[in-house]
Amino acid sequence: MRNHTELCEFILLGVPHTQGLETLFFVLFSFIYLFTLIGNILILTAVVSSSALHTPMYFFLGLLSIYDMLFPSVTCPKMLSYLSGQSHAISYKGCATQLFFYHFLGSTEGCLYSVMAYDRFVAICQPLRYTLTMRPGVCVGLVLGAWMVGSLHASILTYFTFRLTYCGPNQVGYFFCDIPAVLPLACDDGSLAQTVSSTAVGFLALMYWFIICVSYVHIGVAILKIRSAEGRKKAFSTCSAHLTAVLCAFGPVIIIYLQSTPSPLLGAVVQILNNIVSPMLNSLIYSLRNKEVKKSLKRVFLKVVRTSPE
Repeated sequence: MRNHTELCEFILLGVPHTQGLETLFFVLFSFIYLFTLIGNILILTAVVSSSALHTPMYFFLGLLSIYDMLFPSVTCPKMLSYLSGQSHAISYKGCATQLFFYHFLGSTEGCLYSVMAYDRFVAICQPLRYTLTMRPGVCVGLVLGAWMVGSLHASILTYFTFRLTYCGPNQVGYFFCDIPAVLPLACDDGSLAQTVSSTAVGFLALMYWFIICVSYVHIGVAILKIRSAEGRKKAFSTCSAHLTAVLCAFGPVIIIYLQSTPSPLLGAVVQILNNIVSPMLNSLIYSLRNKEVKKSLKRVFLKVVRTSPE
């Protein structure tokens, strides 16, 4: 970032065309955010407390729960602050930090979905090699690789966005600092930054989606080859929660990039679904559709009840 920029802060205007609904949105988003934190903390507690869940599949699920708590925390607290009547201002560095962590956590979580799809592919298509292929060192290496990809991706986008000079209007017509909302405020030509951001985000999304699709095509073929109905049902049940979460995560992104004429209101609604609602749904999906997680949560609950003072 250039030290000689004249702007020291931006003003977040919020969700477009929703003036007068601040109180309603504050109550709604507060509930969703709180539910998201509680739900993912419960899943993380279930994974950590049960030795039966100390497997690669649940190791990745525990990490996903952490990301689902951090991702909405990038945008939601500031949004709740100005919805409650506090200042809409965000510092220049705060805006850059928000943009960085939004893309870092978003791209890292997308990579984690791909890793989880690969894990299910190995478990179902190569069960005899699963223990060797998904050994602890490999799992940690895959997670570190996801962090590196996310960090590089976010660093590039943040650099190209904030290397520009911002010296004019500072009102961001959005509820957080995202590239399409910030770039129009630059005094320099932002076409290069726009091209780089669109290419990088589109490439990563397509790469993650390709890995997931290839994995599930092979999984689908393998499931169809299972002769017993019970075996097919068991194999499918191990993938259904992850597949549902993937559709909830990638659905909003696909909608954004398929718009021929982008609508600010539709874009904001889709981003809210992606940033706030999807992390909440993940906790519901994995707690309601996964028997092992439900059993672990039940044991934790019973243990807390028994140890609580009368």
